[in-house]
Amino acid sequence: MANTRPRFFIYAPDNTKEGTLDKRLSVRAKHLETATANFGSGFVRVAGALVTPESIASPDAPKKMVGSAFICEAEHIDQVWEMLKKDIYYTSGVWDVEKIVVLPYMIATPFNI
Repeated sequence: MANTRPRFFIYAPDNTKEGTLDKRLSVRAKHLETATANFGSGFVRVAGALVTPESIASPDAPKKMVGSAFICEAEHIDQVWEMLKKDIYYTSGVWDVEKIVVLPYMIATPFNI
């Protein structure tokens, strides 16, 4: 049976304030716990950290996370915002909440991950 729930693309950049990366790393376990539960329920379809271009310059380059991006399936955009506002990255100030973008997403290709 085909999924008929709308999909949403989320771009959640990190704050640029000093110490944000350290904050991100200090609460990351809690964030991943919640993300894993949301993925397991089918609410989050794909998710990951955004990193700087230098992070992929070589296999041993340090990975500097600068935000998050994911795709969710929900009945309404309000459900996506509710999930975001409960996330530890939101409540602890890791994400720049003024710059988070949530948009309906019309997929053109199947998920092939």
